[in-house]
Amino acid sequence: MFKKRARKVKETYDQQLLDLIYAVKADWDHAKETQLAVYESDVNTELVMQTKLQEQKFLYLFREARRRQVHGQLERNISVKQ
Repeated sequence: MFKKRARKVKETYDQQLLDLIYAVKADWDHAKETQLAVYESDVNTELVMQTKLQEQKFLYLFREARRRQVHGQLERNISVKQ
């Protein structure tokens, strides 16, 4: 009984992790698109840093998912640097 409950809890948290990864990836893509669309030099530095921050968030969550051996449906346009 305990193993079933532990498995259910793990599945719940794994799904939450996957949902968070997908959300952060969407934020990262949006930041990249915004950075490409803006050409002002004052704002550009801030946008570059914002994009880097979103990238690092995604990579951290991706590594955590790999460590936990969580498998999900990755989109084809996701490319990850190792």
